[in-house]
Amino acid sequence: MQVPARPVSRRGLLKGAAVVAGAAAAGIGTTGTAAAADAVVTATAPDGSTTITMALTGGVLTWSAKRRGATVVDTSALGLKLSDGTTLGRSGTVVTNYQHWTVNNTWTPVYGRNANVHDWYQEMRWNLQDTATLINFSVQIRAYPSGVALRYVLLDKGTATVADELTTFVFPDGTLVHSARDEDAYNPVAPDAIPSTGTSGTDTGPLTDLPLTATYASGGLIACICESSRVNFPRLMLSSVSGQPNTLAAYLMEHTARGSGTVQAASTVTTPFATPWRAVVTGSTHAELVDNAELVLNLAPAAVPADTSWIKPGKVFRCSLTTAAGTAGVDFAVARGLQYIEYDAGWYGPEGSTTDATKPIDAIDLPSVISYATSKGIGVILYVNRIALTSPDSLFALYQGWGVAGVKLGFINDGTQAMTNQITGWAKAAAAHSLLIDMHDDVRPFGYERTYPNWVSLEGVRGNEHFPTASHNVTLPFTRNIGGPMDYTICYGQSRDQTTNVHQMAMAAVYYQPLNFLYWYDSPSKYANTANWPGLPWFDAIPTTWDESRTLEGSIGQYVAVARRKGTTWYLGAMTDESSRTLSLPLSFLGGGNWTATVYADGTPGTYAYQTPVAVSTRTVTSATVLSVAMAPSGGQAVVLKPS
Repeated sequence: MQVPARPVSRRGLLKGAAVVAGAAAAGIGTTGTAAAADAVVTATAPDGSTTITMALTGGVLTWSAKRRGATVVDTSALGLKLSDGTTLGRSGTVVTNYQHWTVNNTWTPVYGRNANVHDWYQEMRWNLQDTATLINFSVQIRAYPSGVALRYVLLDKGTATVADELTTFVFPDGTLVHSARDEDAYNPVAPDAIPSTGTSGTDTGPLTDLPLTATYASGGLIACICESSRVNFPRLMLSSVSGQPNTLAAYLMEHTARGSGTVQAASTVTTPFATPWRAVVTGSTHAELVDNAELVLNLAPAAVPADTSWIKPGKVFRCSLTTAAGTAGVDFAVARGLQYIEYDAGWYGPEGSTTDATKPIDAIDLPSVISYATSKGIGVILYVNRIALTSPDSLFALYQGWGVAGVKLGFINDGTQAMTNQITGWAKAAAAHSLLIDMHDDVRPFGYERTYPNWVSLEGVRGNEHFPTASHNVTLPFTRNIGGPMDYTICYGQSRDQTTNVHQMAMAAVYYQPLNFLYWYDSPSKYANTANWPGLPWFDAIPTTWDESRTLEGSIGQYVAVARRKGTTWYLGAMTDESSRTLSLPLSFLGGGNWTATVYADGTPGTYAYQTPVAVSTRTVTSATVLSVAMAPSGGQAVVLKPS
């Protein structure tokens, strides 16, 4: 039956402090009581596009989700398992009360894909009780135009130890999931065919990391499972389920991703406690999925730092490990419109054995480099391996005193509850000392760049320094980048690239990477003769954060085209896989009048993709123009659009 709703006192209705806080934040809602019986509730996005349904049948909780009538997630399990063996939501569950409301807000991020983010959803909440133990808990579901989300709240005051999460994701027949673990490439497989991976020191089994993207046999529809607001809780992976061909099950990590930390088979939390949100970002087209990625941010806590004026994303050049290279890097940054230089691994000694990151090697006069950079308006970022982070607060205070702009942390462990707390603690400590932070290696996003905007980037991807295929590059906009910012070092003009130079250029518009490392593996002298490098003006001009973003076309693993605006200028990037391709892109997003398009296109293909020259041309276009975007195999196109 449908749960009835009738006005009651909110004070009398809500017993969990976490739910009280959530209700206050949400504003006016509707509350009601419900009998201990079978029931169904559905949250519907205010525009009607998506629904998420929660059902209680015979004491067992389930959920499902649809987009425009098509099944995204079929009837799937809900529940939590506690360390004493108690399972919440799998039997003997009754509804004790019910709430629902609609929220329609717009908020302004410190930086992002868009200048403003629309937070528009309907939420349904059931407060529930496990009749065997009398434990009180809640399940919250939300439906947005961009997707759906759910989470659990343990309501009773005290502590609880969570051993596992029992959420499953059951997909329609014929669904493929794009699976990747650690920093491997994505592999499209059936849900029951995720390969078994891991070592004796890591979580083992048919496991995949998030974000995980599903494509459907019906075509068009696409969804990406992410997590948001992960605080004091382990990282979520998903697992194939033996004997259930269309099912993935939640798996809470017990080991660190690299297997070098303490094993945690369960997580003790102070209650009331809300688990992270399980978000399913959806799109009726592949292009729409990319534009809906801000769902992850909407589910995350609002910014904590009161003053964010010092947080400035930008473009970075990595310097060789000498004083002269640092000052040359500063001059290059000034000439090429970059905002930062970085000293990477080795600036304080061998990173795998040196635990003191307070003393530069003799080859680097760091105070003079920082002073010179500051005088030129360029910030300095320093790399630190995790083994040198034994006292992050004092280290970050020292760097702040030196005038350092940010830190890039390397070989970061992620996975367990303790590692989550360490990672969020580093972001908080860096914010306290006005430092940007970029975390590298197997760290996965969970929307915390909204909460601590100084956490400006992270890796958690098979990076461009592996010189991957073009197919890999055009998979990432629909997978890893949906979850959050992505540090994907652009390798322009590298003979090891499996792509054209314009393909590398287009990454700067296609990917959302607010801290963008350019010219990876290069030195300033390589670009001294600018005539040899016609793509330089594109990199000089392009920003890393945006006022407006629109994905124009796309198909996972095949091609993508994204247009992003800063001020009055649009930057359009298109990339293709190993097939040559021509896209017809309407420029209807432009304003009135004439616009000048500066087009960087693939020239005649060379023997190898990286040998394909960059052809530059200009033309006049209007909002009525349909731009023909021709791309060589593993190629791309980059276009600057300015009002004439």
